[in-house]
Amino acid sequence: MIKKTVLSLFSIAALSTLIACGNSNDSVQNSSKEINTPETEIETTESGFELVDNQFIEATDLSAIPANALQRGNTVVATLTEPGGVFNPFFYTNGYDGNVTAVMFPPLIDVDASGEPYARLAEDWDVSDDGLTYTFTLREGLTFDNGTPLTTEDVEFTLTLLHDPSYAGVTDITEAKVTGGSEYKEGDAESVSGIRVIDEQTIEIETEVANYRSLRLLGGQVLSKAYYGDRYEKGELDYIRDYHLEPVGAGPYKFDRYLPGQEIRYASNEFYYDGEPEADYFIYKTSEGDSTQFFQTGEVDYSAFPANPDNLELLELLGFADINIYQSSSYSFIKFNHEKEIFQDERVKQAFIYGLDRQTIVDTAFQGFAQVANVPISPASWAYTEEVEPYAYNPEKAKELLEAAGWVEGADGIREKDGEKLVVYYFVTQGNLSEILIPIAMENYAEIGIQFKAEQMDYNALLARTADGEHDLASFSTTMLADPSDGVRYFQTNGGGSFQNTNGYSNERVDELIQASVSTFDLEERTELYHELYQELAEDPPYIFLSYGKVLAGTNARVDGFEPNGVRGITPSLPNLKVVETE
Repeated sequence: MIKKTVLSLFSIAALSTLIACGNSNDSVQNSSKEINTPETEIETTESGFELVDNQFIEATDLSAIPANALQRGNTVVATLTEPGGVFNPFFYTNGYDGNVTAVMFPPLIDVDASGEPYARLAEDWDVSDDGLTYTFTLREGLTFDNGTPLTTEDVEFTLTLLHDPSYAGVTDITEAKVTGGSEYKEGDAESVSGIRVIDEQTIEIETEVANYRSLRLLGGQVLSKAYYGDRYEKGELDYIRDYHLEPVGAGPYKFDRYLPGQEIRYASNEFYYDGEPEADYFIYKTSEGDSTQFFQTGEVDYSAFPANPDNLELLELLGFADINIYQSSSYSFIKFNHEKEIFQDERVKQAFIYGLDRQTIVDTAFQGFAQVANVPISPASWAYTEEVEPYAYNPEKAKELLEAAGWVEGADGIREKDGEKLVVYYFVTQGNLSEILIPIAMENYAEIGIQFKAEQMDYNALLARTADGEHDLASFSTTMLADPSDGVRYFQTNGGGSFQNTNGYSNERVDELIQASVSTFDLEERTELYHELYQELAEDPPYIFLSYGKVLAGTNARVDGFEPNGVRGITPSLPNLKVVETE
C-alpha cells in the first residue's frame, strides 16, 4: 500500500488573501503567534525595491485596543466580501461563498500550510500501489452540527450526488474517473459501482486511472444524506437550492444567521470532532466600507490589507495589531483570448509579454510586497523554478516578433496585417493595480505599435463578459494553490469552466505534460515534469504572468489563534480562536 506519508506534497519554502480552506496537526492546534514557515531570503528587484520577508510582528501596546472590540466579549469578527448566498460547498459560484462554507464543511483530507495532505474527518487513508484504489477510515463518533451521525453512507451519498447527471457545480468529480461513475452519470446505473461502503467508518473507492489530484477530490467535504438527500432522485437536484441558506455541516462553527450586506454569524459547534471552540461566535463582517477603518475602530478583529509599506506602517502605529506577512501561493495574470486570431500566433503573445514593463508595474503597485511572475506557481511551492528564462522588458524584441508575424507599422504608428489594425481590448476590475497598469500598458504598447484600450468593470461583469469572449486581454488572480496542478489545469485543451480558462488555448505537448504530472506520486518526477511544462508554457504562453504577492494581515491582539497561511487562509485557525485577557 502507498501510505499517506508517501502521498505527502513535502515542504514548500514559504506560504493569498483570505479564502476558505487530519487528525488535527500541531501547526493548527498551536495557538502561539509564531510563524512556523521558514524565512525567505531578502532579495532586491531590478528597480531597487527590497522584497519584504515573511515575518510576524507582535503587538506593542495592548492598552490601545479599541473599546468596540473589548465590549464584544467572546465573539471574533473577520472581514469578508459579500457572498452570493449559496452556502453549499458543491454548488456556489461566488468564491466568497467558498469562504463561508469552509467554516462549516471540513473535508476528509485537508492540506496544511506547506500543501501537505493531512487527515480531518478521516483519521487515516491508504492508496493502493497502483494508485487506483482509495480507502478512507473515518474518525469514531463523527456528528453533523445538527446532532445526527456522520458515517461513510454520507460520503457515498456526496460522491454519488457529484456524479449525478444534473450536477453542474464547482467540483469536477469526473476527473477522478471513479469506476462506474460515467455509467451512473450518463446511463441507467442505479449506483456508482466503484464506491463501496465497508462499514460505518470505512469506505473504498476504485478509480480507472492514477491521478494525484484524486486524493482531494474523493476526500473532500461531506453532505448529510439524511438532510440533503431526503428528497434526492437521480437527475433532479433543483431541490437542493432550498437548503442553501440553511446549511448543515460538521465544522468547528455552525451556521447561525445571514444578514445580507452585513454579516454571516456562526455559533460554536458542540459536536465538532476536535472539541467545541473556545470562542462562542465567529462572524464574517460583509458590510461595505473601509476594512482598514473597521480594524482601526475595533469593529473587526482580523482583516487582510492591500500589501504595501503604508498599510504596514499604519498597522504598526496602531500598537494593538499582531501582524502577519506571508507568501501567497496564488499568482496574478493577464489572459489572452485564444479564440481571437491574433493570439493563435505564439510570436504575437511573446511580443505582448516582452512589450510590457511588468517590473515597473509590480514595483509601483506593491513596493516590495510582490515580484514579477514568470511561471504559473509562486515561490511558495516546491515546484517553483527560476530556470525558465524570464521575459525581461524588451520593446525592440517585441517589435521584431510582431514584424516576423506580419504586423507592420502603419502610417498612424499602429501596426496592421491584412487590413486589420492591431487594437486590443483589455478588461479589468477597478483597483490600485489597474490604475497603475493601464497607463503604463498604454504607453508601452503604443511604443511597439499596439493600440491598447482598457475598460474597468465590477467583478461579476468581468466574469460574464470574459466568459462570452468579448475581451482580447483580461486580468485575474488565481485562488490559493494547494498543489502546482491547480495552477495549470486550465491550460489543457478544452480546460474551461473558470475565470482561469484560456478561451481556446491548445497545445498537445502541454496536455501531455499536465497529464503526466498528476499520473505519478513521485515528487522528484513531478518536479521535473512541472519544470519541463513551465518551459513549454514560456514558448507558447497561455497568459502574461504578472506577479506573486505577499499577504499583509492584521489581528487584534485580544484574539489568539489566528495563523493564516498562503494555502488555506484563516480556515485551519478557526477551531483554535480564543479571546484572551489583555490587561
